[in-house]
Amino acid sequence: MAERYDVVVIGGGPAGYVAAIRAAQLGLKTACVEKWLNNKKQPALGGTCLNVGCIPSKALLEASGLYEKAQHEFSHFGIQIDKAKLDLKTMMGHKDKTVAELTGGVPMLFKAHGITWLQGRGKLLANKQVEVTDHDGKKQTVTGENIILAPGSVPVEIKAAPPTKDLIVDSTGALEFDEVPKRLGVIGAGVIGLELGSVWRRLGSEVVLLEAQENFLFFADEQISREALKQFTNQGMDVRLGARVVSSEVKGNKVKVKYQDKKGEREETFDKLIVCVGRRPATEGLFAQESQLLLEQGGFIQVDEQCRTNVPGVYAIGDAVRGPMLAHKGMEEGVMAAELIAGHHLHVNYDAVPSVIYTEPAIAWVGKNEQQLKNLGV
Repeated sequence: MAERYDVVVIGGGPAGYVAAIRAAQLGLKTACVEKWLNNKKQPALGGTCLNVGCIPSKALLEASGLYEKAQHEFSHFGIQIDKAKLDLKTMMGHKDKTVAELTGGVPMLFKAHGITWLQGRGKLLANKQVEVTDHDGKKQTVTGENIILAPGSVPVEIKAAPPTKDLIVDSTGALEFDEVPKRLGVIGAGVIGLELGSVWRRLGSEVVLLEAQENFLFFADEQISREALKQFTNQGMDVRLGARVVSSEVKGNKVKVKYQDKKGEREETFDKLIVCVGRRPATEGLFAQESQLLLEQGGFIQVDEQCRTNVPGVYAIGDAVRGPMLAHKGMEEGVMAAELIAGHHLHVNYDAVPSVIYTEPAIAWVGKNEQQLKNLGV
């Protein structure tokens, strides 16, 4: 007989674990299925954000920022340091310790709220049943009165730069370098590309960002985008707009990249190449066909404004549904789904989801920008 729960959450990232905790706080018997294994091959909660996303990148942004200040800015305040020396191994250790502390806190919260953590991959079946395949391949089925899907997202790969073991990497690999690349190429000058480019530039890399869009940070306010580009260029970041990567080739321990811009086809050689061209919903293998769950273009799960899917009693939240792929947006949706299941009424105000890029200067905004308002005639 399958174990029965009031709520089964698939996914233990920010959206999923917050949904599970809120459901438990509201008195619902809750289970959360999460498949993540950390770099020590141990089961971990926290999803991309805590393990290989927001948290480790912010730890490195802070550490690299301090290193740069010690080198160039402390003397303005009368603090003299004879040549600040970089110990990358210790800096990476600090990042890993930060991740371990935060990911270690989530199971404690689960325990305190009586949430069952089912370790393995969750798959939605028909009749609100969830098949859980553990890390040894053993399967069990649990039933949920309600299901919340929070599978998160994965980095988009491109044919022009397929990943290799250590020379062409995604955002996860860019947080694991064991030495500072002399020349670093970054495909994509969006939020992730700028943050990772900033980390390695501060630590000594010559950074070239290849951005296919003609406009820098096209989703932000025009005035701010212009000013930001000026500041990043002054810091030594080489941002090339309208640069579409057509191919890459590993030659020895270097990566040769061909790209096209207004001047035609051009070529660059890098020690490492980071691909940061966005993320896509991790919905592959999430549900069986007989569950009848509907997807939209791009693999997003179809939901209404309150995160209900087309299947009664099944909700979907976070990166796998429409809207910005932001941890805090997913968390709000998690709370909303739990409250709706408990019979309360709640809405997320999608017009008030803040966005932020943790560069120096940091860039943040909320609501519509000037161009959007002008287009709307406001």
